[in-house]
Amino acid sequence: MTRLFRSNDGYIALFTVIIVGAATMAIALTLLLTGTDVQRSALITQQSIQARQLANACAEEALQIIHDNTAYTGTGTLTFETGTCSYTVSSTGTSTRAVTATGTVSSTVRKVTANVTIGASSISVSSWQETS
Repeated sequence: MTRLFRSNDGYIALFTVIIVGAATMAIALTLLLTGTDVQRSALITQQSIQARQLANACAEEALQIIHDNTAYTGTGTLTFETGTCSYTVSSTGTSTRAVTATGTVSSTVRKVTANVTIGASSISVSSWQETS
């Protein structure tokens, strides 16, 4: 009977190695996938920040155009290395304009809206906010 148990010792060792190997593989895979999710999240955050900066850049470009030509209404687009932005200037009255600017980086989009009052020799921004 002692001989029967000894022949099973090899199977027990083999099963132990297989179980420990499977557990190690599961832990390694979990760590790998967690790291990938963290990197993806960081990339999306970075693209979101860049898209907002581009939207702000286009809004400022539109403000400069309004400053140079107070009668201006229209659209424009700027292209940068990291992405693009576009703006629309619309008249909301004889001395007011609404500026909507959108920044896009990859598939991430951010938008800002500004309301502008045109004075005799200057323009003033009455509101500037991020919109959806």
